[in-house]
Amino acid sequence: MKLKGNIVDIQNKRIFKGQITVKDDKIISVGEKAHNVETYILPGFIDAHIHIESSMLVPSEFAKIAVKHGTVATVSDPHEIANVCGLEGVNFMIENGKQVPLKFNFGAPSCVPATTFESAGATIDSDAIKTLLQNPDIKYLTEMMNYPGVIYNDKEVLKKLEWAKHFNKPIDGHAPGLVGNDLTKYISEGISTDHECFTREEALEKLRKGMKVLIREGSAAKNFDELIGLLPEYYKSLMFCSDDKHPDDLMLGHINQLCARAVAKGMDVFNVLQVACLNAIDHYNLDVGKLQQGDYADFIVVEDLVNFKTLQTYINGELVYSDGVSLIKPVAFHTINNFECKPKIISDFEVSSKNEKIRVIEALEGQLVTNELIKKAKTENGNIVSDVKQDVLKMTVVNRYQNDKPAIAFIKNFKLKEGAIASSVGHDSHNIIAIGVSDKAICKAVNLLIEHKGGICAVSDTEQKILPLPIAGIISDKNGEEVAKDYQEIDAMAKQLGSKLNAPYMTLSFMALLVIPSLKLSDKGLFNGTDFMFVPLQV
Repeated sequence: MKLKGNIVDIQNKRIFKGQITVKDDKIISVGEKAHNVETYILPGFIDAHIHIESSMLVPSEFAKIAVKHGTVATVSDPHEIANVCGLEGVNFMIENGKQVPLKFNFGAPSCVPATTFESAGATIDSDAIKTLLQNPDIKYLTEMMNYPGVIYNDKEVLKKLEWAKHFNKPIDGHAPGLVGNDLTKYISEGISTDHECFTREEALEKLRKGMKVLIREGSAAKNFDELIGLLPEYYKSLMFCSDDKHPDDLMLGHINQLCARAVAKGMDVFNVLQVACLNAIDHYNLDVGKLQQGDYADFIVVEDLVNFKTLQTYINGELVYSDGVSLIKPVAFHTINNFECKPKIISDFEVSSKNEKIRVIEALEGQLVTNELIKKAKTENGNIVSDVKQDVLKMTVVNRYQNDKPAIAFIKNFKLKEGAIASSVGHDSHNIIAIGVSDKAICKAVNLLIEHKGGICAVSDTEQKILPLPIAGIISDKNGEEVAKDYQEIDAMAKQLGSKLNAPYMTLSFMALLVIPSLKLSDKGLFNGTDFMFVPLQV
């Protein structure tokens, strides 16, 4: 195959009229050649850190959409399904991903469960990490969220890190807000990246201490605007990532959007493309081509270097997207799950009042971090209830792996005026998480998810919508277009119920993520992620 275009040579920072010649899966020549073709040929985009599960799609369905945006590879953390189904879940993702051309590059989940302060469906210990890292399909050790375990020399945590170093595989970090001597200690254990920087100052310290910083722009956490100003000076040490990308957002764009936004800010296009296309290859030792002779034929054809609209995508020399059509075919797969809890009754969500004031989680738009507020409790018949006028709504996390009493907290900024929303996508253990204006509405939403053994839903007195997620309670068995459409309908219903959040379900899913400060809720109780300890609801 021979292909002409304006060839974008990122490494040598030049664009020239030329032709690439591909034989089988490799580029056998890249040469200058005069022509009248106006399109540009460049290496494919790489998402340097993503949980494919967040798209609610199996990897093969994710691939069908991602190639439309010029994505040829991802660095994928199967941590979410691992928390539900253990090694079986990791193997499910690897095997499904192998059925399509896109290069997923899965890692060994380092923190399953994420903490000991929640109930997960599985445990992956250091022996299991050793087994995973021996597998050539496993490229790295995924985000080490247990940064207190690293700092205070937890033996099991350090064993996992040692196995990664033994097999010479990179170690991803996850340390929001970590600075100073604690950060130095964290880095000294071989942890080389972080995607959780939410301030420029934090990112700068990590870069200056030798870490690679991933600029994240997902459906919930959006750090692009805060961090993109670092690119001109630190483009050799940055990568772009999504972390979590809901299906409707994925339909609109992927890493190509970040390139367009960066160029629109006046950034040098070669530096931007190095961040988007090359740095992940070097850091993770990926078998992905850089558009050089002898490389794998992984490249894209785009309309221009402003909007980066993809016209064609090639992976290993195979045309996988062209003229608006994804050429990746659906593949068959089996369904795995782990969902054992029984239906609840309304009184399960009651919490007796002892004090006038309660701790309240303050959710923040576009952030995974939360604040802790102290608010006056509203009570009815001795039960603390949602205060809709003050936007202090009752929240619950229900253990989906066994029958335990639901944990209760209160949250601000979801602004529901009626009904409830719920999800079995609740990072990282994926218990059921729900918010509502009344105990009755919350119970109705929770039981709808239990009935379907997983999903996301919205309920009111007169209506209910659910997107079933039968694979581990977090992934659909449908195609991307169907899932995106169903998700948009439920998202719209949540907003009709009053939510003002841009992505209410994505934000909801992180309200149980204990390793992100400051106040979250697990199935075992209200948790202070700054001090890493449980705290009482009532003050």
